[in-house]
Amino acid sequence: MRNDMNLIEKIKSKKAQIGIIGLGYVGLPLVIEFCKAGFTVTGFDIDDKKVALLKKGESYIKHIDGSRIAPLVHPSPKSSASFSPTSDFSRLADMDCVLVCVPTPLNKNREPDMTYVFNTTRSIAQHLRKGQLIVLESTTYPGTTDEDMRSMLEESGLKAGVDFHLAFSPEREDPNNPQYTTSAIPKVVGGYTKACLSAATALYSQIMQRVVPVSSTKVAEATKLLENIYRAVNIALVNELKILFDRMEIDIWEVIEAAKTKPFGFQAFYPGPGLGGHCIPIDPFYLTWKAKEYDIATRFIELAGEINSNMPNYVVQRLMAALNEKGKCLKGSRILVLGVAYKPNVDDDRESPAFVIMELMEKAGAVVDYSDPYVPRLKKVRKFNFDKASVQLTPKNVKSYDAVVIVTNHTNVDYKLIEKHAILILDTRNALNKIGIKNGKSYKA
Repeated sequence: MRNDMNLIEKIKSKKAQIGIIGLGYVGLPLVIEFCKAGFTVTGFDIDDKKVALLKKGESYIKHIDGSRIAPLVHPSPKSSASFSPTSDFSRLADMDCVLVCVPTPLNKNREPDMTYVFNTTRSIAQHLRKGQLIVLESTTYPGTTDEDMRSMLEESGLKAGVDFHLAFSPEREDPNNPQYTTSAIPKVVGGYTKACLSAATALYSQIMQRVVPVSSTKVAEATKLLENIYRAVNIALVNELKILFDRMEIDIWEVIEAAKTKPFGFQAFYPGPGLGGHCIPIDPFYLTWKAKEYDIATRFIELAGEINSNMPNYVVQRLMAALNEKGKCLKGSRILVLGVAYKPNVDDDRESPAFVIMELMEKAGAVVDYSDPYVPRLKKVRKFNFDKASVQLTPKNVKSYDAVVIVTNHTNVDYKLIEKHAILILDTRNALNKIGIKNGKSYKA
């Protein structure tokens, strides 16, 4: 490609215009990192409300404070970097590097829903020009970048690897993890050609402490799937053992603590009420779906998905048993779900098992409320539409429920208040034991 060195030189001199499509939990941290490195960044999103907030220097993601956004949107005269949020996709033509960070959910049949990626790709194709670098970061099945995306982009008349660069670099964001920030997590990069890989490596080297080049986009796509399948399968294992050990009156949490003292050959995974977030519950099924094209049945992945998907049912069964010991039944009981975010200390409730648990309890006739300091009100999500607001944790409120079910173990919750005033506690996260609370009214699930 004639523009290879021109693009790499522009990247290294911080003169390259960076465009990031999708300003959520993946895209917004990338914006911040590129601006910190001295680049001018344009952020693209179809959500006008998000764009309007960002233009005012405000953040809609709890763990990304607005104080990190405002200086980028309104930079000082001495700053060489700036951030311009927009919903005007015609500005893609001005970008030298375009990073795609849009959702890849599943449809109701647990098949990949590529609507966001493909619609975005078509928008890029309308404004594609020679010399640009296009990188997909969204988790997907192998072949998405160099087969599906490439064919759509080449409808512009330009050829990948000849007229423009094409690459895949999987996001590895762990929201609100103070140890593994965006720049500290090694960045895997695969290019459609060697020149594409060189351009993408040059770009990410500006913001990442370590870039890991691989031989193809398919290898990079498969890398992300392996990472999350590994976690899904091992979580399924401990979830299955938890059910068995509960029956045997063995504490799985104590077993794990003892096992992880072995300095080799064991990595601790922990049981829970089900999987949440936009990675582990979803990504494995992208490979399961693609495997059918090769007449391969991914039985291990599907079994793990079955076990993990059944954990909310197990939680409700445990709650019914605990209530029964108190002479109550679930029907008519008032239940408080503590935590609806999919992981501690974030406001991200995507695919949260809390929603499945709440639905199961309501179908059984329970009156269900929730409390979560990070999620003040429930918004409509893919499969659920609860019209509920977070209940304040006061002694009076806690006492008014027949049971409190700990689904997400946020660290800023007053568990001693819960322990003191709750009638019954079902702890799915071992939250009470972790802070030394042991009593006769709590049950583990």
